[in-house]
Amino acid sequence: MTATTPTSAERPTPAAEPAAPDAPGAARRPGYRRLPVQQRREQLIAVALELFASRPPEEVSLDDVAEAAGASRPLVYRYFAGKQQLYEAALRSAAEELAGRFTVPPDGTPTEQLASVLDSYFAFVAEHHTGYGALLRGGSVVETARTGAIVDEVRRVALRRTVRHLGVRGEAGPRLTLLVRSWISVVEASALSWLDEGGQIEPTALRDWLIDQFVVMTAATAAHDPQTAGVLAALLELDPRAVALLRRLGS
Repeated sequence: MTATTPTSAERPTPAAEPAAPDAPGAARRPGYRRLPVQQRREQLIAVALELFASRPPEEVSLDDVAEAAGASRPLVYRYFAGKQQLYEAALRSAAEELAGRFTVPPDGTPTEQLASVLDSYFAFVAEHHTGYGALLRGGSVVETARTGAIVDEVRRVALRRTVRHLGVRGEAGPRLTLLVRSWISVVEASALSWLDEGGQIEPTALRDWLIDQFVVMTAATAAHDPQTAGVLAALLELDPRAVALLRRLGS
């Protein structure tokens, strides 16, 4: 995913970080140190991501971010107009990281490659558990059309890369697109349930179940769509696991 240009609602990045606003002789905030502009902005985003990962976004204040970053609140405001802008920047950073985890390894069968991608995805979910749940459930006070667009772009990246992984050249038809979108929704819903239940299911077991879901959903769609039938035929030619699953279900 390419980096998204900051929204017009975000304040321009300052040309230089000012000195701490403390009076002469006053003790500086613990851990405070002057940083180059881009480094400070990245630090604030990284700190915000950690806080949003462990607490719902509406429970995180700019004071919390400033304290965790070892900076003053006015300094945070020099980089972000408010918490909403900081949240969107942090979300955009997380979205780019998540999209980067959709890279398919070059080796292995199709289901083994898909397993590798799901392993990366669930590692991300575990790292950003609270923030991930608040984001996908919606209803957060910081949820806007812009945050929804950021999340939707991650889904579009997942759709494009999954279709490409299936060997489709050119445009995916409506049934194949619906198949992949539906499976992505199953993955998201499974991740939320997994978080709600405290990770009672081993991630590898959940991953294998989702892979089997994909194979079965592909087989069901192939019965109604020639393009998906071609995808299924190629999958069965390359992947003994998929063949064994469908034989087992057909017996």
